[in-house]
Amino acid sequence: QVQLVESGGGLVQAGGSLRLSCAASGRPFSTRTMGWFRQAPGKEREFVAAWRSDGRTYYEDSVKGRFTISRDSAKNTVYLQMNSLKPEDTAVYYCAADRRSLTDPRMRTYAYWGQGTQVTVSS
Repeated sequence: QVQLVESGGGLVQAGGSLRLSCAASGRPFSTRTMGWFRQAPGKEREFVAAWRSDGRTYYEDSVKGRFTISRDSAKNTVYLQMNSLKPEDTAVYYCAADRRSLTDPRMRTYAYWGQGTQVTVSS
């Protein structure tokens, strides 16, 4: 079984920064795709950012230039650095992972999901 544990969420003022972390543990495995999604109240879960083992990164348009995804292979951990936060970034952020190199990491086809961490941006 694979476990994903997110951390780093919290309350921040607009314009501030947060860094989310997602640590993967469980049976030995290598994650070829890791991503972040978010879900605001009353809305569907949406793609935010993803990293794939070929080095490509993907971002949702509204976070480009503000968010950066990175991965520490040794720790099997993925990070989401979020800068210039806006109230509309408020949501529960979920980490996702898959052993496959997903063709389209923006889709919700990941095999493993974390429990989520709350990010609240006040105006």
